[in-house]
Amino acid sequence: MRFGLFGTGHWAAETHAAGLDAHPRADLVGVWGRDPDKAAALAARYGVPAFEDVDTLIEACDTVAVAVAPDIQVEIAVRAATAGRHLLLDKPLALNVADADRVVEAAVGSNVASVVFFTGRYQPEVAGFIAATAAAGGWHTAQVIRFASIFQPSSPYAQSPWRREHGALWDVGPHALAVLLPVLGRVARVSAADGPGGLVHLLLSHADGATSTVSLTLDAPPRSVAAEFVLYGESGIERLPASGASAATAFGVAIDQLLAEVDAGTRDHRCDVRFGREVVSVLAAAEAARAQGTVIDVPA
Repeated sequence: MRFGLFGTGHWAAETHAAGLDAHPRADLVGVWGRDPDKAAALAARYGVPAFEDVDTLIEACDTVAVAVAPDIQVEIAVRAATAGRHLLLDKPLALNVADADRVVEAAVGSNVASVVFFTGRYQPEVAGFIAATAAAGGWHTAQVIRFASIFQPSSPYAQSPWRREHGALWDVGPHALAVLLPVLGRVARVSAADGPGGLVHLLLSHADGATSTVSLTLDAPPRSVAAEFVLYGESGIERLPASGASAATAFGVAIDQLLAEVDAGTRDHRCDVRFGREVVSVLAAAEAARAQGTVIDVPA
């Protein structure tokens, strides 16, 4: 399968490109980026051409792998799906529901396979936890903490404009929701509050009656970096295990699953663009709840 890579940043180079290069059924055919010099450097690293034009690379591949800012991803994804190319996208799918709907409409309308890369969903420990806890059921509540510290000078994401503008809600919030939703079900209502240091706290009411709390920041003090996910319910207490799989390894699993969709002709992957759109709808409702200081309903 011929893959075109869109993006030149750290995540594109060390996760997407590395995962594609290592995969036996993936043929990386080219790189596009908004910075031609960075695109040329990354392309040379993997021995492929750099493309100056988005549509020319789309024409040269069967599948697009996209690792750019979410608003740029939307435009590439719509153009690629409309051209009949399969989609291997990153989270969040978009920064608003209208743009997410555009991607879903293009993918469904062209009947292309799609996978959104929520990293943990492709790590075996996390996937096993989700399957086991979802099957057990009876969960009353969950508590999620994702405290990152990415604005330190040594961080490869310190200068990321979209992360600085949109913060933890849109960057690490999708990771929390990608685990919460398959276990506790659809989110029906959201309230939110801000805290110091870019903190945002969410209170989620799920459609089946469960509740959950999510606390997020990208600017935690280095000593306060934490990632916790705890479920409480009739089966007792369950904690999400740490994963030993690297992001590039997880990306290889995502490639496997996309190729399986293509081979089988199915279009029902559990993390497809429709699921990506569901995550965006919760994030958008949370953003509105922060701004308005009230509870916001999430449309079904």
